[in-house]
Amino acid sequence: MNSRTIATVGERVRELIGYITTGHIIEAIHEFYEKDVKMQENTNEPTVGLAANLEREKQFLSSVKEWKGSAVKAVGVDDDASVVEWVFDWIATDGTPVHREQVAVARWRDGKIVHERFYYDTGGAKA
Repeated sequence: MNSRTIATVGERVRELIGYITTGHIIEAIHEFYEKDVKMQENTNEPTVGLAANLEREKQFLSSVKEWKGSAVKAVGVDDDASVVEWVFDWIATDGTPVHREQVAVARWRDGKIVHERFYYDTGGAKA
């Protein structure tokens, strides 16, 4: 029996937060996301499949010049769902400072995320 089988959603969420806050975003996708995962930004159409989401995340990361920090403000967990309120700060490759506050709502199955939706203000970067 592997750790995903016996770990609770709460335990997996704590592990996922650890990966993200230490800059291991790509590794987190491999570890925590199901192969047929659907990831969705606000009301955009979801990106479907692990490979497509890895590529989407790599494209995003290529727009980041420097990470300034990340923090978790709140976490909520149910039997098969989690909600994490995040704050991220980075410098874009064009030198623009970006501050994003977002909420990630995830649905879990057997220790992996099968659907995740990110809610955030698209009004632009803030210094």
